[in-house]
Amino acid sequence: MIDLFLQDVRRWVIPGQISTEPLRLRQILRLLLTHLPLRAMLWFRFGSWCKQRGIPFIPGYVQRRIYRRYGLEIVVGADIGGGLYIAHPVGTVIAPQRMGRNCSVIAAVTIGMRNEWKFPVIGDDVFIGAGARVLGGITVGDRAQIGANAVVIRDVPAGATVVGIPARVVKSGAELANSTVFD
Repeated sequence: MIDLFLQDVRRWVIPGQISTEPLRLRQILRLLLTHLPLRAMLWFRFGSWCKQRGIPFIPGYVQRRIYRRYGLEIVVGADIGGGLYIAHPVGTVIAPQRMGRNCSVIAAVTIGMRNEWKFPVIGDDVFIGAGARVLGGITVGDRAQIGANAVVIRDVPAGATVVGIPARVVKSGAELANSTVFD
């Protein structure tokens, strides 16, 4: 739990990026006081730790507290890697089957089921723009970027950028690897 939370903290040293500098307790406390979403992540990691150890009642209490206090619906105990960066938690729903490391979720995003009880699998280093919806038993590949207000209901290849309703690939991972200048 502590290691995952420290990975979350590293994303707030320079918001949205991964810091490699060593963390100090004073710095962690300052970041917790300054950034409301980081406090929500601390509660999430604590609730998940309690759920893994079979401690009754606390995970449910923590999940309700996160929702009431921070406006974030996140499934306590969900398989979410460290370094989760949620810029604006109010109105955001995060219910993946699995979510990789160092993902960025901007604002009012929904990650969850669609027509049946299947949830998305999201890779590492994925960016999900404001208002996006990632729904159903789909897979979002590593380093994918989902544009603002996109509705993703099909698999997204690794490194691809998707936009629109329903979301479509506008730039593939292969194009990114071959280009020297990024738009």
